[in-house]
Amino acid sequence: MKKTGLLLVLCAALSYAQQNSAASDQGSGSSPIVTAASFPFERIQTPTNADLYCAGFISDHLLPNADYVAGGLNTPTASKFENGDLIYLSGSGYQTGQQYSVIRELVDPNEEELFYGQARLLKSLGQPYSELGRIRIIDTRSKMAIAQVEFSCDALVAGDIAVPYAEKTPISFHPPVRFDRYLPAASKTSGRIVLAKDFDSQLGTGGKVYMNIGANQGVKVGDYYRAVRSYEADLKDPVDSLSFKAAESEDTQKNQPAFEPNFLTRTKGPAIRVADMPRRAVGEIVILSTTPTTATGMIVFALEEVHVGDDVELDEQ
Repeated sequence: MKKTGLLLVLCAALSYAQQNSAASDQGSGSSPIVTAASFPFERIQTPTNADLYCAGFISDHLLPNADYVAGGLNTPTASKFENGDLIYLSGSGYQTGQQYSVIRELVDPNEEELFYGQARLLKSLGQPYSELGRIRIIDTRSKMAIAQVEFSCDALVAGDIAVPYAEKTPISFHPPVRFDRYLPAASKTSGRIVLAKDFDSQLGTGGKVYMNIGANQGVKVGDYYRAVRSYEADLKDPVDSLSFKAAESEDTQKNQPAFEPNFLTRTKGPAIRVADMPRRAVGEIVILSTTPTTATGMIVFALEEVHVGDDVELDEQ
């Protein structure tokens, strides 16, 4: 009985201390209160082999293009080749049994920038490439080598480049963790999303993005980066900025507020500075591959659309 009574007293004392500690933290304002809205659980999507080998990349130099797809078994009636098809390769140095990756130099037919300075930034980073699939050389007795498509991400066409195949590092499973939506900026590796696969502008979970940071900045395959956006970025967007010009108040409100762009039309209400609003994290990105100056990532968790132009920073969770 004495031991049981002592245990109850100790438990009560511990509970009291924890309550006081929690109240002290909340009262001081130094620690945030964890809620499902501000600290949601991440349900991270683990990249598959298709994600790894079909993501694409930006290279800081042009890759050799002497070896390329010249046609296939049903040329010219068939111009696109996929899994199982036989294709012909121009070039030299092929050996039976060798595997090659097929890639394509890309150019964006849409010349309009998704954010100010995008074209200049992309030019400084290098040439974007898509990854289309893997082939195996099965015959070298003719002037052109014959290969079979073992795996295709997309259709291969004449002119696509063949480069030696290389295994990629698999990404390990990441258990669910709390995602701090309003984590303040810190001195850590950071960059920007400069382009997306298929030249998309807004992406969700599973989307592939290219960033202007790479191995030279310490970026490694398997690292996690969070995509973050300030409300000033929305203010600079030609579409999203229109919402800042709409009324934010009720007709019955005496002193109606106005956002920063509308200060001149404001009468008596408070002026809301967009720059003072906290930046928000919009998603989580895992690094699939790197070059010295760029990195390819996959969005594995998104609270809202991730935009080309969003900032990224190392997530040390």
